[in-house]
Amino acid sequence: MKRRIAFFTGLLLLAVIHTRAQELITTPSQTGDFPVYNGMRTAPIWVDTNDYFVVRKAARLLAGDINRVTDHQPSVEHALSHPPKNLIIIGTLDSSSAIRKLVADKKLNTDRLKNKWEAYQIQVVNNPFPGIEKALVIVGSDRRGAAYGVFTLSKQMGVSPWYWWADVPVKKKAKVYVKAGTYYYGPPAVKYRGLFINDEAPALSGWVHEKFGGFNHQFYEKVFELLLRLRANYLWPAMWGNAFNNDDTLNPIMASNDAIVMGTSHQEPMNQATEHWRRQHAGAWNYQTNDSVLRAFWRKGIENMDHRETIVTIGMRGDGDKPMSEKSNIALLENIVRDQRKIIERVTGKPASETPQDWALYKEVQEYYDKGMRVPDDVTLLFSDDNWGNIRRLPFLRDSTRPGGFGIYYHFDYVGDPRNYKWLNTNQISRVYEQMHLAYQYHARRIWIVNVGDIKPMEFPISFFMDYAFDADRWPANRFSQYTLNWAKTQFGSRYAPEIADILEKYTRYNSRRKPELLSDDTYSLTHYQEADKIVAQYDAIYRKAKQIYDTLPSDYRAAFYQLVLFPVAACDNLNKLYVTTAKNHLYAQQGRAVTNLMADSVAKLFIKDSLLSHHYNKVLENGRWDHFMDQTHIGYTYWQQPPYNNMPAVKRIDVPQQSRIGIAVSGTDAWCLTRHSRLRCPGSIPGRSNLTRSRSSAGDSRPCLTRSVLTNHGSDFRPIPERPIQRLTFQ
Repeated sequence: MKRRIAFFTGLLLLAVIHTRAQELITTPSQTGDFPVYNGMRTAPIWVDTNDYFVVRKAARLLAGDINRVTDHQPSVEHALSHPPKNLIIIGTLDSSSAIRKLVADKKLNTDRLKNKWEAYQIQVVNNPFPGIEKALVIVGSDRRGAAYGVFTLSKQMGVSPWYWWADVPVKKKAKVYVKAGTYYYGPPAVKYRGLFINDEAPALSGWVHEKFGGFNHQFYEKVFELLLRLRANYLWPAMWGNAFNNDDTLNPIMASNDAIVMGTSHQEPMNQATEHWRRQHAGAWNYQTNDSVLRAFWRKGIENMDHRETIVTIGMRGDGDKPMSEKSNIALLENIVRDQRKIIERVTGKPASETPQDWALYKEVQEYYDKGMRVPDDVTLLFSDDNWGNIRRLPFLRDSTRPGGFGIYYHFDYVGDPRNYKWLNTNQISRVYEQMHLAYQYHARRIWIVNVGDIKPMEFPISFFMDYAFDADRWPANRFSQYTLNWAKTQFGSRYAPEIADILEKYTRYNSRRKPELLSDDTYSLTHYQEADKIVAQYDAIYRKAKQIYDTLPSDYRAAFYQLVLFPVAACDNLNKLYVTTAKNHLYAQQGRAVTNLMADSVAKLFIKDSLLSHHYNKVLENGRWDHFMDQTHIGYTYWQQPPYNNMPAVKRIDVPQQSRIGIAVSGTDAWCLTRHSRLRCPGSIPGRSNLTRSRSSAGDSRPCLTRSVLTNHGSDFRPIPERPIQRLTFQ
């Protein structure tokens, strides 16, 4: 009985810790709460000089975050000759002398952190050391755990992970207290959680070269900080014309210092960039004809890896994201993998199984796996989606104990057949949840990596992907809708959060119907159930709501709201209007409507508006801070690849006769009629054609005419064709 009571008490304690962990910060303090800022002074921060670089960097960033929230900068200390009344202590279990002392004195219990991956604990400790009344202790099981603890505190104080990348304003506070208690987080649900910066031209590449001079360590420092604030740990770097390890030799060093695990994409084995191979002009990317040169190239990649945390991609695909050749066979690929693992062993001096590796089963590579190709069990099998968000294959549950485990390579952005999509966010997080939940349930939990294109404008789905990967159990299906609301609150506060969440949900749902790059003038029907007009009305409704919120937001929130909400809604609203207006122009030209030319003029205006929206984002918003991010072309696709520049859809113009005629269009059909001598002439087929009668015109020809029966059979919803004078109509 005692054991049972203890068991349920433990469950209750865990539930309390989990709930409290979401509510660290309080403004009205109670006895025992820790004053980060009491309205007069901030608590100093202490970190051991012998602790990891990223832990010391996180302490400095925390000091900056506290200053952003309170307008008071705390000091960062490494020695305490004059102990303060209150102190923030940051450290790891193995490298912080203060943490070890607190544990030895039994003032800090870290049993739940021992031997855990990226776990952390935030705790208010009374009388930690002589002369100090209270300490806020942030302790990590390892270096990333400690950094995540720091950024969890920052986020709850009011500093969004997107404060730099999306200009999200920091929420100012007159006082900041941390509630008394112990808060435990982790270990994460998925071990490696990362981004793939891909398809980065022209948007990201244009911005990076303008602002940083290239994909150098100054740029990647901003990426690494974002990853840490999102509690991510893994990166496939930009690879369109870029070579991470070679473009700036400080790139891999900074990644290691910032505790980011590096990898290379599915087509770049052995820690070497495709671009680096191209620059060397070392011959064909063909293992059958150039194997010795390739082995030397791969050996150099493993040598460059040094001691830094890396997941080595193994296998081989053809150059340019293509299969090696139609004649490639499983025996050849298995031989390539064997040779690669021999290189890993020789360079590292360790069994290959001690170096993390992945084999990306992307596109044609999954076919090799399906046909029986296998790699050693210590290699992570990285399954993929179909480039459109549908995971192609999951592991068998019986294989869940496989040493290398399984992972997922997912897409928020794609370049390739049948059509690119890379301009704006078109990813419903409900769909992402459904797919990644399946992956999690089937134990694909070693690596989750998502292709995010240019990073911006994928801020919202990136946030969800990383939050779910870290704590999947926090977001069951019955709580899923709360995520969008919480995210809106984090970026914009509580006042408009429900309305913003509704807009985010709707515009991603609308974009998921047909991605912007796949739209054309015949995507939606003008006649069937008023589909096209309803689509436009739906976009227009959320645009008007977004614009209304934008106009009433405090000025410091508007730049972030424009990027994260208003621009994508306005741009997609305009784009759908553009194509629907083009469709009307074509139909009206066929019908001979006088409004045809006005529709053509409207198409031209909407096309210009698209460029003006992009211009505002690039050149006007925050004085050009995000210049080039909306350089991506998206109008005028003729095949899978993007057009070199946007092309206005073709329009038609007609010569409008001086003498007008009466016309009628029947809603819900493609039927339309023009009169001649008060007769309705119907050149097209009409549902219910048996109800047509024929009459003789003055020209002597016999033409089908709409009868009252045809009109009433369609709900009597018929209307004169606009812009034509209405006369009395007679029916046979």
